[in-house]
Amino acid sequence: MNVRMTVLGTLALGVWGTAAASYADDRAQIENLSNRYMIAVDVGDMDAVMGAWADDGVLIWANGVEKGKAAIRKAMSGFSAARAASIPAGVAQWPRSRHFILNHVIDVNGDSAKTLAYWFEITNETPQRDVQLVYFGHYEDQLARVHGHWLFTSRKVFNESQPNRTLFYPGLGEQDPRRK
Repeated sequence: MNVRMTVLGTLALGVWGTAAASYADDRAQIENLSNRYMIAVDVGDMDAVMGAWADDGVLIWANGVEKGKAAIRKAMSGFSAARAASIPAGVAQWPRSRHFILNHVIDVNGDSAKTLAYWFEITNETPQRDVQLVYFGHYEDQLARVHGHWLFTSRKVFNESQPNRTLFYPGLGEQDPRRK
């Protein structure tokens, strides 16, 4: 009986260990996708930005709803491209803005995943040339594993520093504070 229990226990741990390793791999890949996406937005690498999206992806953000890669590319192409075009010839320094993403909560279910994450943007493009917070908010993402790679199928961008911010965000688990 002890040998049987030991074998069953070892098998169970092996299955659990494989599942845990799989989740860790998925989580690392999803976090890396989010991080690479933020860097690509900042440097204006639209091919890398679009490489993070499923063909039928949906971006929901302050400027509206963009459906499909072509619409998302068009909507996002002004982020860094317009800024880079405004750099005068001969300039050796140029102010920057950077996006950061943190506090990932990632739930994987087979080949689909949901994530929540906070984000913020800082800049040194100020009259004093110091670093200041520009915006902050959170993402609510849906992802799918497509041909072995995680891609965004839906990204809701909540900019909590804009006038359209809400009293509470149910996606973060918040409840109406007046009803507590």
